[in-house]
Amino acid sequence: MVKNLTVATGKRKTSIARVFLRDGAGAVIINGKTVDEYFAGLPNAHSVIAPLDVTNSTGKFDILITVKGGGITGQIEACRHGIARALNAYDATNHLALRANGFLTRDSRMVERKKYGQSGARRRFQFSKR
Repeated sequence: MVKNLTVATGKRKTSIARVFLRDGAGAVIINGKTVDEYFAGLPNAHSVIAPLDVTNSTGKFDILITVKGGGITGQIEACRHGIARALNAYDATNHLALRANGFLTRDSRMVERKKYGQSGARRRFQFSKR
């Protein structure tokens, strides 16, 4: 049985990522696939493992992530946020490096809801004088 060192949650928009930090050789598995398979062909996909690079933890841990909800960019940033929080919970000395690079800050921007009497969140219906 594999023991989790830390469990953390990362969020962005409507995406939620549960991150399990384990001892290992540096494998990052997202929903049963590697990072390159899950986020295939996306230029910002490697920002998922940026917290590992900042804390010099590349190759020390296996990371298992289950992510759901939202779109691809939201899932990438939720995974990054979850990994940063897991590394911070595992070793508090990582806090300054993670905070300085903005990995511990949750980006709380959400889509504004559509209001009644309007065609969108802010867009109004066209005004007709006559």
